[in-house]
Amino acid sequence: MTSSPSARRFDWKNLGQRALSAVVLIAVVLIAVFVDQIFFVMIAVAVALLAIEWAAMSAPRTPNRLAIAIAIAVLATLFCAHLSHLPRVSYFPLAWAFIAPGALAVALVARGLHARPGDGAFGVVYIAAPCLALSWIRAMPNPISWTILLFAVVWSADICAFLAGNALKGPKLWPRYSPNKTWAGFAGGLLGAMGAAMLTAELSTAKLSLLAAALIGLAGGLATMAGDLLESILKRRFGVKDSGDLIPGHGGLLDRVDGLMVAVIAIAGARFIHQAGWVH
Repeated sequence: MTSSPSARRFDWKNLGQRALSAVVLIAVVLIAVFVDQIFFVMIAVAVALLAIEWAAMSAPRTPNRLAIAIAIAVLATLFCAHLSHLPRVSYFPLAWAFIAPGALAVALVARGLHARPGDGAFGVVYIAAPCLALSWIRAMPNPISWTILLFAVVWSADICAFLAGNALKGPKLWPRYSPNKTWAGFAGGLLGAMGAAMLTAELSTAKLSLLAAALIGLAGGLATMAGDLLESILKRRFGVKDSGDLIPGHGGLLDRVDGLMVAVIAIAGARFIHQAGWVH
């Protein structure tokens, strides 16, 4: 059994590199938010990169073929979802239904490659679900406002958790899997997410009350933390420190969007509830 990871001090030497990488990523995302064509190209590129990173972690002996299989399975669901832009038709239920057979097909491919079928199947679900949730948000009314709200919540949760955790320190959140995270950082991240959601609701056309925005921020903040912890558990399972080395100072793309991948599902759920008129 692998020993628990030891806490390590934050490497302040690469802070400038991390900040520069973050600025570039934020700029790309903000440009894509306002241009649908760029946005969907960005998602497709992200799917390919995430599939490569997942395959490299879960099947290091045969990563390329498994990555191709995962990418094809996920992109098939996204293509189906993209058909929802046709007038008077919604293909999203069918797109969600495609995830299961796609995961089964990749499991069979993984088995043929002498990799663990469950890891291959989970990779499809792990990547496809948030991508479909994000595509659904973009297909609903006020897509830009809700997309900005999503990223504001996730980025604020990450930044405030980092600042509060490093400033206040204190008891660890879950030292077995993520020894650097603290309860202070957890609380700071939630407050930051709630504040970002409320501010975005006030400045955008999302038509949310401050209470609804705070609740959505809370849900998104919790999901962001959960996504970060989930990736820590997965990396520990695969025995890797980072999912890759694509982004200077951050590791792989999965290391950068782990919280977003769970938060987008939570925000999409909140969007559905709000659209149904249950919460205003």
